[in-house]
Amino acid sequence: MPARFQPLAYAPPEPEEMLRRVRAFYERMRTRRSVRDFSDRPVPREVIELAIRTAASAPSGANQQPWFFVAVSDPAIKRKIRLAAEEEERRFYSGRAPGEWLAALDHLGTGPEKPFLETAPWLIAVFAQAYGLDEQGRRVKHYYVQESVGIASGFLIAALHSAGLATLTHTPSPMNFLREILGRPANERPVMLVVTGYPAGDAQVPVISKKAFDETARIV
Repeated sequence: MPARFQPLAYAPPEPEEMLRRVRAFYERMRTRRSVRDFSDRPVPREVIELAIRTAASAPSGANQQPWFFVAVSDPAIKRKIRLAAEEEERRFYSGRAPGEWLAALDHLGTGPEKPFLETAPWLIAVFAQAYGLDEQGRRVKHYYVQESVGIASGFLIAALHSAGLATLTHTPSPMNFLREILGRPANERPVMLVVTGYPAGDAQVPVISKKAFDETARIV
């Protein structure tokens, strides 16, 4: 099938406006912190849907969009996810994780108990699709899956933060229980849970710092 193209819809901003936009976005995003103390205050479904729509607008290899998002607010399902996640986390903290990994986590004060999985109003499970299925049910290999899902997840977190919500990326290992609880097919691998909602009124975050710019980037 020959490639089809259409004109790009684009209105170039002036450099001053460009700088204003990117500075405002930077100032907004640099306030984002991983939060583990959530309020149970409800968040409108439309906010979550629009954040996921933003994530699904991300670029992907060959435009195959190898992702699927499941947003969970049902208390019974969140309870199942918490119990399964904590079971894996107890194995992680009691012997599965090497000592140096646990030492790297120590300053964050994390442990196997994950009450935020029930308290937060929304859990968004991110799945990566190793392959798709065509109209005849035949496998269609997906390319650049890890990169594509990573970009989409970044879009999701940025959208939720821009909306004024707190977020946490939670990655118990292994996470196959998510596929079972949420009824997802064999071609989908769970990548992370994005926990989101309002932070608790007494929420605290670790005292940390980011690397200096010249430690993370170079402009030549």
